Amino acid sequence: MDDRLHYGSPAKVFHWLVVALLAIQFPIGWFMPDVHSGPPGRAMTLHISFGLTILALILLRLVWRITHPVAPESSLPPWQRVSSEAVHWLLYGLVLATTFTGWLFASFRGWSISYFNLVPLPMLATKNTDAIHRIDGWHQIAEWALLIAIGIHVAGALVHIFIYRDRIMQRMLPGRR
Repeated sequence: MDDRLHYGSPAKVFHWLVVALLAIQFPIGWFMPDVHSGPPGRAMTLHISFGLTILALILLRLVWRITHPVAPESSLPPWQRVSSEAVHWLLYGLVLATTFTGWLFASFRGWSISYFNLVPLPMLATKNTDAIHRIDGWHQIAEWALLIAIGIHVAGALVHIFIYRDRIMQRMLPGRR
């Protein structure tokens, strides 16, 4: 493993872009009109497009993390290092699960989807009315699990800032070294 102690600029950009897009994505998903009543409208097209952007960014972030590892903070007790690592990998898995199940939902609906109405996207499956409800359920489970994992992640960051008062959070803040 590399001896880098701080995340580099690309890792920080990927992280904070995903955070910003998720902050946009969840409200769009919750407040858009009923998606079961017809073809995708403007809100669904935005939701799918932001989801695909998040998918691309999280894949890039994952590749960056694997190819540019950061040494675990040596000042942390082992249980914190292990739990931190577990939550990070859980976040990656849940973002991937949420985005893929959303794309599958659109495919099972038989929707022709495009990226911001510019680039047509392939369907991951053929239209399948029996699978729509199952995959929608999995998508909802994944999004709630992702929200819980994000809450745990944020709570951990806040504990380090306000209770432990260590400098763990500075490793991911923009412009910090």
